[in-house]
Amino acid sequence: MANKLITQLGLPKWIANIFTARNIITAKDALSLTEFELMELLDVGLADVSRAVAHISEVVCPPCQTRVRNESLAGHLPTRLKGLDEALSGGIPFGVLTELVGPAGIGKTQFCLKLSLLASLPANCGGLDGHVIFIDVESKFSSRRLIEIGVKSFPEIFHKKGMAQEMAGRILILRPTSLSEFTESLHQIKVSLLQQQVKLLIIDSMAALVLRENEGGYSGQQAFGWHVSFIKSLAEFSRIPVVVTNQVRSQIGDEAHKYSFQAQNHLEKKADPATYDSHLVAALGINWAHAVTIRLVLEAKSGQRFIKLAKSPISPPLAFPFSITSSGIVLLSDDGMELKGPEINRIHCQGQNAFLNFHGERLQ
Repeated sequence: MANKLITQLGLPKWIANIFTARNIITAKDALSLTEFELMELLDVGLADVSRAVAHISEVVCPPCQTRVRNESLAGHLPTRLKGLDEALSGGIPFGVLTELVGPAGIGKTQFCLKLSLLASLPANCGGLDGHVIFIDVESKFSSRRLIEIGVKSFPEIFHKKGMAQEMAGRILILRPTSLSEFTESLHQIKVSLLQQQVKLLIIDSMAALVLRENEGGYSGQQAFGWHVSFIKSLAEFSRIPVVVTNQVRSQIGDEAHKYSFQAQNHLEKKADPATYDSHLVAALGINWAHAVTIRLVLEAKSGQRFIKLAKSPISPPLAFPFSITSSGIVLLSDDGMELKGPEINRIHCQGQNAFLNFHGERLQ
């Protein structure tokens, strides 16, 4: 609530405009200053400042209420992957960052499409009955594939006239081509979260956007630091699931032993697909790795795909074998295999053939 926009707090328009003009954008910005500091900065009398601060405090600090044990979905978006949902105590958690990391074609976007569908489904069908904002950096979002997953997974819903169009219409697709456009999109999203029933935010893929802008540059690192903080605050402020996909790069030496979630800012090195069986690590850097609460790794090893729950505050590291079908990602076993040591952080990739779906098409 502290990150709620000043313009959304119900203040008189004249003083809200003064706050904004002085770059005091959120409740947190206002409450971090004393009343006398605000008087000097805003050039407004003490009585008006005091009334404004009291109003802001009342809005963002509501009276303490006892939590209801059975609140909406217990604060999770179920993935409908039984073993994974059990490990996560219900699914993708609200209010934190969840990361999907893996090589190109392994199924990250497929996972995101299914989550988008589940968030937009009616509540009586187990969905969140809301809208989804999908930031599609690499133009991988496919309405056709989304509807295919819906028809195969929920035929009783999608065979109703107009339902497929309605579900697809609940998903807003944004395609920023630069970091500056992405920054503008984030500000617009913050307003949308207040005005619309947005129940899920997906960014696919964050790494592609950052690396496209300034691969390995220091200025890019500084700018990205702001984005990490802002996206994390969006999750906390909105109390919705925020899912971000990440790419991989080649591991250098024994760095997986040095940092639990270490990664530098450049893409993986290319290798001969016929012999590629490399240990990879996540891109985007150590600060990003620490910002995410849940890390799900998608990898291919010994001819089999796996989802690894590599980082979670409530579960040991687990690996679940999976395949991709017409209805999306399906676990082959609900019993996760516990992982230990360097295998928790290594990401395996075994050739492009590992990333063909049941149609023989390349997946993302």
